[in-house]
Amino acid sequence: QRSQEENPTKMSPHFLLPSATILLLLLLLSPSTTTAATSAVLDTDGHPLRASTNYYILPVVRGRGGGLTLLPKNDTASCPLYVGQEFQEVSNGLPLKLFPVNPKQKLISLSSDLNFVFDASTICVTSTGWRLTLEEATGRRLVGIGGTVGNPGIQTVSNWFKIEKAGSGKYDYKIVFCPGVCEFCRPICGDVGVFVEKDGKRL
Repeated sequence: QRSQEENPTKMSPHFLLPSATILLLLLLLSPSTTTAATSAVLDTDGHPLRASTNYYILPVVRGRGGGLTLLPKNDTASCPLYVGQEFQEVSNGLPLKLFPVNPKQKLISLSSDLNFVFDASTICVTSTGWRLTLEEATGRRLVGIGGTVGNPGIQTVSNWFKIEKAGSGKYDYKIVFCPGVCEFCRPICGDVGVFVEKDGKRL
């Protein structure tokens, strides 16, 4: 039997604006919604996500913890920081912004390459953009920070993520690493899950 550290828990997230007051409920779109909007990722108010706008990401299922935040690798080192999840369900975590691979794109669509960037400052001298990292001691892939925005290609392939549909809920989503920004790269694709450890939950 695998331990929780070896078998990360998948987390289907909801997206909500910082001003949202109802965290885990989604409103249905009206029947008059256009076809073009059906491929858009929706927030908890049923509105399409907009680029460069602050959102919180929360788990769909109650009792699975709170929103996303930044955590050190362990209790003895304050840097580098990794993307983690709040233990307490009442905590929304840190807001983040999404940047599409096409800078002219205003709405966030399913299956499109995106940069995830926390709208927060840290004590570590690095950007808060997400990037996939490799933990050499264990071979695990963890989501860290230090990723840049834009400049799609082989040099930034680890910085790009996607949002896909997930679960049985009409508005449930998952975060996926499967970048399409490099024609010649062969990334190892997979869902972004959560490693549950004594000193924190890390993606």
